[in-house]
Amino acid sequence: MRKNFKKNSSKKGFSSRRNRESFGNERFDKGNKFSSKKEFSPDDKRNNSDDNNSDDKKGGSKRFVDKKRIAGRKFSKPKKGTFAKNKDLMRINKYLAHSGLGSRREVEKYITSGLVKVNGKVVTDLSHKIGKKDVVQFDGVRIKGEKQRYFVMNKPKGFITTTSENEERKTVMDLIKKACNERIYPVGRLDKNTTGTLLFTNDGDVSRKMTHPIHGATQIYYIVLAKPLTKADFDKIQEGIDLEDGFFKPLEMAYIEGKKREIGMQFKSGRNQVIRRVFEELGYTIDRLDRAFYAGLTKKNLKRGQYRELTHQEVQFLKMK
Repeated sequence: MRKNFKKNSSKKGFSSRRNRESFGNERFDKGNKFSSKKEFSPDDKRNNSDDNNSDDKKGGSKRFVDKKRIAGRKFSKPKKGTFAKNKDLMRINKYLAHSGLGSRREVEKYITSGLVKVNGKVVTDLSHKIGKKDVVQFDGVRIKGEKQRYFVMNKPKGFITTTSENEERKTVMDLIKKACNERIYPVGRLDKNTTGTLLFTNDGDVSRKMTHPIHGATQIYYIVLAKPLTKADFDKIQEGIDLEDGFFKPLEMAYIEGKKREIGMQFKSGRNQVIRRVFEELGYTIDRLDRAFYAGLTKKNLKRGQYRELTHQEVQFLKMK
């Protein structure tokens, strides 16, 4: 199934640093051709300035470069500690988003609504910066800046995707609660009986991008139907289906090994239960639904209920989307 959904990759070429430096030196040497060691008399200087003024009016100018003057020029240095102090500061919206409170757009609404306090004072300025010693509160509860964490789980059947504690029903948070000290949450939602790849993080920006209704993450599902899918209905889905919340069209779709009940589907959307609604629209019931691929992540080498932390390369790939 995975062979049918290969992505093209391309490499970008960059000019070498040596070429860039040599190019800059070449331009500098060309500029030195206009330099001169000749001593000018006051009359010559006056005539020369007149020539320059006339050239400026015509849209051009002659410039004289003095190497010794440039070499001896002194430039002011930045004050010690200035860069370090600025590096430790973070904009308040970014601080709250990194703490897992929500995406930057969501936390910006909280800030402008007056729900955020810094050191006991209400802050509504989005450009306000937070330092290490500042005390930040949201609706009376202190918020601590957390390290961003990312995990992928092979979700088992029978668990609901929610962060709310529920004694009567099992949740995915019961499976991952010992993964880290930071407050992470599932990105998107898989139904109770849906299995497969599930992302967890406290990065609000990544979560927002992955769950966008239209430009969400690319996903691949393995679908088993209660009855065979006819060729006519197969073609209807490929051409696109009108649902209550908008039009849906898969990126790619195929029968698995020629079996009419088993379907592979690739699409890009953040809408909930979109696959179930597509098949229900045509009168089909799904017996099994498994997400094999989500935003470049898979459940490879993970048993049901197991999880792992993402590598640095995987995290960078998520942030590029």
